[in-house]
Amino acid sequence: MPDTKRVTLYTTEPCGFCTQAKALLTSRGVAYAEVNLAKDPDGRADLVARTGQMTFPQLMVGERAIGGFRELLEADRDGFLEGLLDGGASAGEASARSA
Repeated sequence: MPDTKRVTLYTTEPCGFCTQAKALLTSRGVAYAEVNLAKDPDGRADLVARTGQMTFPQLMVGERAIGGFRELLEADRDGFLEGLLDGGASAGEASARSA
């Protein structure tokens, strides 16, 4: 059964909105798996298949596409993100950091 609370953030470099999205998730204590497409170009097909988008960042909670940075901000402001995570993400991986 898929992990419905797993948070995946698709990013690239350089990307100011990606940096801001990572900072927001970290500040909220959300564990997430980062897929940096500058370092993992094969992930592009997965991104398009899952979200239909090629803009960055793209946030997924389980199999649900949340959207980009603007949508992340709105979800955070409205309490929707916290509701999706049910008080905290239980992602299997800690936040991945890129240098």
